[in-house]
Amino acid sequence: MAVEEAVSMKQDFDPQNKPKRNKFALACAILASMTSILLGYDIGVMSGAALYIQRDLRVSDVKIEILNGIINLYSPVGSFIAGRTSDWIGRRYTIALAGIIFFVGAILMGFSPNYAFLMFGRFFAGVGVGFAFLIAPVYTSEISPTSSRGLLTSLPEIFLNGGILIGYISNYGFSKMSLRLGWRLMLGVGAVPAMFLAAVVLVMPESPRWLVAQGRLGEAKKILYKISDSEEEARLRLADIKETAGIPQDCDDDVVLVNKQSHGQGVWKELFLHPTRPVLHIFVASLGIHFFAQATGIDAVVLYSPRIFHSAGIKSDNYLLLATVAVGFVKTVSILVATFLLDRAGRRVLLLCSVSGLIFSLVTLGVSLTVVDHSRSTLTWAIGLSIAAVLAYVATFSIGSGPITWVYSSEIFPLRLRAQGVAIGAIVNRVTSGVIAMTFLSLCKAISTGGAFFLFAAIAVAAWIFHYTMLPETRGKTLEEIEGSFGHFWRNPNKPKGLHGTNGDIPLTSSVKTSTNVD
Repeated sequence: MAVEEAVSMKQDFDPQNKPKRNKFALACAILASMTSILLGYDIGVMSGAALYIQRDLRVSDVKIEILNGIINLYSPVGSFIAGRTSDWIGRRYTIALAGIIFFVGAILMGFSPNYAFLMFGRFFAGVGVGFAFLIAPVYTSEISPTSSRGLLTSLPEIFLNGGILIGYISNYGFSKMSLRLGWRLMLGVGAVPAMFLAAVVLVMPESPRWLVAQGRLGEAKKILYKISDSEEEARLRLADIKETAGIPQDCDDDVVLVNKQSHGQGVWKELFLHPTRPVLHIFVASLGIHFFAQATGIDAVVLYSPRIFHSAGIKSDNYLLLATVAVGFVKTVSILVATFLLDRAGRRVLLLCSVSGLIFSLVTLGVSLTVVDHSRSTLTWAIGLSIAAVLAYVATFSIGSGPITWVYSSEIFPLRLRAQGVAIGAIVNRVTSGVIAMTFLSLCKAISTGGAFFLFAAIAVAAWIFHYTMLPETRGKTLEEIEGSFGHFWRNPNKPKGLHGTNGDIPLTSSVKTSTNVD
């Protein structure tokens, strides 16, 4: 199909006016996104299990910090490997591999006799989480129709929040058992969803973009017709993917030979050594959105919510764990709301509103905890305000910053840079999360719990400025169109310009060709 014909179809097809969502694409996205339950469960269950691990194994706060945060330093290893593995064996089998690795980690943690063996199990769990953290949003973005890409690409965040809620409920349920057995069951139960996910993803189709990159056009066509809203959109998507992969538009063979560059060679060179202006902008935007998503303190709140509520004045274990269940419930409901707004309000507006909410919530939490810390008596209003601030914080995070981080970073990279680009973003995300998790208790001792949240509020202000100046809107654009919106630093982020930030006289197809021909 000629490029002119594809452009003509694009003008006639408006994905925003499609009345129905593609059920097959939705099913595929749900199955892939369920891998995020693994990370969510681990985050949620460790918040409560850490209380009992510390009592049973008699370890210090520093060791608990390391235990909580180390999985986020292990997971970049998995994300890095997954970026290359997904290009070699495909997105689908990489998802299955993530479940298997996490299963091993969950079993090892569940049978841990001591702290050292528990840390050994955390390594496997971390690598498995890193695999899932990378591949779920990549796969989902590549099978999603343009009209519902925001909804489908936010599904990993939905299941992550669902996993956190399940982890909190597990804490509450197993806390009734003996000290030695309870926390081990909390951790070991994570093996159940891991094995289920490793098996169920095998019924999913492979990503059509990966198939085209392998030269398997016949298989890619069949899948595109199933996951697109119409035949016209399927043909348009195929034309765009072929253009990006450097395959002639008039090639109708089922199997073709493709340039080795489409298998990932030269990607690191293009990202780090000789990036085009749009690629550099995309890369900085991806790193920034991942960094600020974690640096504003979400893992501190989720992992240490029992300690935060204890600092606010709640002393009973039963009430502490029930309060964390409330956090998980609000977080999950909020992400469900976000999924229906992403393709309506847009990424940029939701993100800026979300970070504004984070700033307000963090300042409120800092004030209430500081008042409690300096009071000699129990202040019911301050306890209530602290709980309300935590709930508002997780709600505003889940409505914007949480899901949009993965939606945005997974859709802005060109095809041949996507797996590695998202992998680097995932590494930044996890390392930042690990640093926060491994220093929060020490930070609270140094500047007080309230002071820690004032610090997070200052970081949130910096995040708002970064998002406003660096992130253009991507709603309603095809994955291959989005690159044209980047490359004009410090200008109007909503006005697409040419490839090199000119006045827009370089067409989008030129930007795609230039990107794919970088050596």
